[in-house]
This record gives sequence, structure tokens and C-alpha cells, in this order.
Amino acid sequence: MDQSNRYADLSLLEEQLIADGKHVLVAYHMAPQPGHSYLAAAAHFAAESSTGTNVEVSTTDDYTRAVDALVYEIDEEKELMKIAYPNELFDRNITDGRAMIVSFLTLAIGNNQGMGDIKYGKMHDFYVPPRMIQLFDGPSKGIADMWRILGRPTVDGGFISGTIIKPKLGLRPEPFAEAAYQFWLGGDFIKNDEPQGNQVFAPMKEVIPLVVDSMKRAQDETGQAKLFSANITADDHYEMVARGEYILEQFGEFADHCAFLVDGYVGGPGMVTTARRQFPRQYLHYHRAGHGAVTSPSAKRGYTSFVLAKMARLQGASGIHVGTMGYGKMEGENDDRIIAYMIERDSVKGPYYHQEWYGMKPTTPIISGGMNALRLPGFFENLGHGNVINTAGGGSYGHIDSPAAGAISLRQAYDCWKTGADPVEYAKDHQEFARAFESFPNDADRFYPGWRKKLGASS
Repeated sequence: MDQSNRYADLSLLEEQLIADGKHVLVAYHMAPQPGHSYLAAAAHFAAESSTGTNVEVSTTDDYTRAVDALVYEIDEEKELMKIAYPNELFDRNITDGRAMIVSFLTLAIGNNQGMGDIKYGKMHDFYVPPRMIQLFDGPSKGIADMWRILGRPTVDGGFISGTIIKPKLGLRPEPFAEAAYQFWLGGDFIKNDEPQGNQVFAPMKEVIPLVVDSMKRAQDETGQAKLFSANITADDHYEMVARGEYILEQFGEFADHCAFLVDGYVGGPGMVTTARRQFPRQYLHYHRAGHGAVTSPSAKRGYTSFVLAKMARLQGASGIHVGTMGYGKMEGENDDRIIAYMIERDSVKGPYYHQEWYGMKPTTPIISGGMNALRLPGFFENLGHGNVINTAGGGSYGHIDSPAAGAISLRQAYDCWKTGADPVEYAKDHQEFARAFESFPNDADRFYPGWRKKLGASS
């Protein structure tokens, strides 16, 4: 059934839709199955995303038609389809009238992904009007709160040198806490890797008290504040809250030094929102494990990493992993910096829409996945700033001297870039950074050919 007469209106102007502020706009890359009209398939997509059915039904009234999702722009050659969703379509809380990402995904990435006349459809951008922005929580904490704890300026406080406890599984409580201590002698921030929680060989109630002790000892020895991101992800919201409350109790006077990590993709929006609302005084660390199943450029359905990050800011993530933009081991490109810009700035042009955030707190880009000190100068140059949290696991624990030296080398890499120094020349006067060349020789050969002769390396 061709529903384009009802669910498409190509006379609508995007500029006017944005000025009116009554619609959430979504841009997809969509292709219909062979034999189907592009406009008819697009209209069917919009119908399935809102008020439509496959037949005319007697229960439809005039108001129902007023909240139809409408295809307002198509470009078949570019496989581009844009749909306007009336604000009223989206589910709202009965407790406080707030909006929910669950409802947005239910409509915009719902049954339309499996329709027989759609070959594929993937969300690449969306626009949220001012009123809807007001109805989302947004972050309660940001990187400025981390800088404050670290004793830095709350504007442009700079790079936070972090790591992930490695190996990601298999350490018993004492070795885990010792690994944390060794890094904290040189670095700022440690996160649980996403699988680490309450394994039988490393029960949380044994691990966390030892980690607290390691933090206190490291702070006493270095005279510097330290930060820890504890994984509270769980299937059950009560379990997640119990984990969070236990961790805060153990950290005590240093509870503000503790972030909470939630696996936001596998745990889902409900898990993220529960953490945001139950623990508004904690930095909410959104880990996106599993997201590549739908966000990978090779995936034709679902949504992109950019869309995931933008939704995370709406939900209230203080920080989210954004990949390494081609500088680490994870899939990504240099142009992925738009992901970081969208979550950290108040006014940003995305792939298809310019988004104003109207003062919503920023979300920190968290950089991890195969990074080390040698890769960071290029990364910072591409991004244009260093106001990020970097969690380098192998880049810290793989340093030839110690995890602390690895942490220091990361910070030195930031200072090298910030001062505009040549990395090889900078290494001559900075031991930890210099030893990173010997720790990661393949990267050194790739990025800094001739480094051995210049630094007098033995091999």
C-alpha cells in the first residue's frame, strides 16, 4: 500500500520545521528493496515509525493524522531520507513529564528496521528542538568536576592521564589493587574494564576496599588527587544501585573521586538513566561495549557512533568513549572528531543538522583502544585540543619501565603537543616519553622514522 499521500510532504522546509520547534528531525541513509518506489518505501518507514498500519483502520481520527511522522526530504541517488517526528509522539514519564531515549529509539529505530520493502535504513543524524532538549536530563557532572578534584583550572584544565586495569580479566583482588597503585604513582584516572565487576575470583567486596587503600596510599605518596571509575553495570537496577551504594560507602571521604561506569549500549537507556538519577553527584562514565554491532560503517542498519554519542549526552552521560579517530586499534576515521565536538560544545554542525544545546552540560570525550604516548600527539593535533580523558591500558602497563612511567609518558605526550615541540627532540629531555619509543617500537618506526639514531637507541 502506497502511503505517500499521508506520510510524506516534500513541500515542508527544514528551515521552517526547525524554526517552529515542534518536530524532532531524523536523517537516514535508506535503500528500498528492488521493485519498490523510494518515496513509497520512505512513507511506509515513516508510517511504521509513528501512527501507520498496513491497512486503513476505522479508529483513525483527525488528531491521529496530526501526529503523523512525515518524510519531508529525499535524495534517492544519495540514499538520503529525512523524517519529521512531532514532539507529541514521544512517550513521557508519568512521574515527572520527562522525555526518554527509549521512546525515541522505539519510534525512530523500531519495527522499521525489519520491514520487507526496506533493504536497509541507518540513522546518521537527528535534531532535537529546544523544548525537547529541556525534557532530557543531560549530564549532572562533567570534566570540569574532574579538573576541580585534580586541583586544576575548571576551564581548559587539560588532559587527564588514565588507564584500564589490564589484563581485563583474571586478576585476583590483591594484584588488581597493586596494578591500580602502580599506575596512580604517575597517572590520574583508572577505570574498570567493562567485564570487571563481581567475578568469583575477584569479588567486589574484596576488590573495592583494596582499591580504596591503593588510592589513599598513592595520594599520600604523590600529594596528588586520584580518580577511579567503578563498573556498576548489572541486569537489575536494584543490583546496580546496591553496587553503587556499596562503592560510595567504601570510598567514604573520597566518594567524589569515584565515577560510575555503566555499559550503556548493552545495559540500555534505562540503566544509564537509573545511574544518572540515583547518583547525580557521581561522574557517569558511559562505556559503549558492543555498539559496533549497529554503529560500524560496515553495518547498514541501526545508527552511527555519532548518533550514539549524541543520545548519551541527552541521557546524562558525563563522559562517553568516542573511539580513537583512526589513531588507535578501534575502527574510526580522522573525521570522527565531529563526535567529540557534538558532545562537548554548545553549538555544533553535525552531518545533517546544526544542534544548539542551550547550556546543557558537556559530555567528555573518553579516548581508549590501542593508544600510547607515541600516538597521542597526532591525535591531539587532529582533534584540536587535549581536554579529554585517555584510558590507555597497554599504553600504560606496556611501558618498558613501569605503569607509572607509562602514565607519565602519556602526560608528557600532551605537553609535547601543547608546546608544539618535535616529539623526537622532546623525548631527548623527557625520559618516560623517550622510553615509550623503546616500549612501542613498531609505532615509533611508523610515526617517527629515524628515531633510533636520533635517540641513540640500542636496537
